[in-house]
Amino acid sequence: MPDADGPASGRILVVDDDPTVSDVVARYLRREGYDVTLAADGLVALELAAQIMPDLVVLDIMLPGLDGLAVCRTLRERSPVPVILLTALGAETDRIMGLEVGADDYVTKPFSPRELVLRVASVLRRARTPPPLPATAPTCLVDGVLRVDIAAHEVEFGGLPLMLTVREFDLLAYLMSHARQTFTREELMREVWGWSFGDQSTVTVHIRRLRQKLEAASGGIWSPIATVWGVGYRYDPSTVTAVG
Repeated sequence: MPDADGPASGRILVVDDDPTVSDVVARYLRREGYDVTLAADGLVALELAAQIMPDLVVLDIMLPGLDGLAVCRTLRERSPVPVILLTALGAETDRIMGLEVGADDYVTKPFSPRELVLRVASVLRRARTPPPLPATAPTCLVDGVLRVDIAAHEVEFGGLPLMLTVREFDLLAYLMSHARQTFTREELMREVWGWSFGDQSTVTVHIRRLRQKLEAASGGIWSPIATVWGVGYRYDPSTVTAVG
């Protein structure tokens, strides 16, 4: 929804081969103030994404030629642009696979265009604002060779950049800033996603992806995010140093 200071803003790329769906989604988004570009297949979507550098992509999974999962995977290799997937109702495998390849959120078909607009606003808000941290949170968090620059929204491991999605960054920053504190999936969904309801498997998949990236960066020898069985997750640091 628009904020109190004026209409929403941002470039949205909507990718769907159903012109009715595309037109309805575009109309609702434009009504809120977004600049909307449409694409009807995966290859065109990738070309347009490189040209217009969208702030967010709304992406249908079922596309002719290059499907939405392949498009999402390619987008994620190129940039951390937020992606919301449109999936068939009941296609749980597609939803999980979409999150695995880096989607930030999903909406199931048939869907309310108003709900999609709210999801777009929520994902963009998270992408543009720092994660919810303690009032005394520093501008950077450092744990050994891992450095999370909250102000710059950047992560380095051993001096090299570590590419994370918006949600992965928010999760890492939130857990790191609350080191050794255990959170349930419901709490993480509320504090990091800003949702009071939703599919909690979203949290599980993002935790798994974040772990995989940290483990890969360390050569498979370091995984600071622990599962507390029957409860949730926590960050177990070697030594976290607050900077700034």
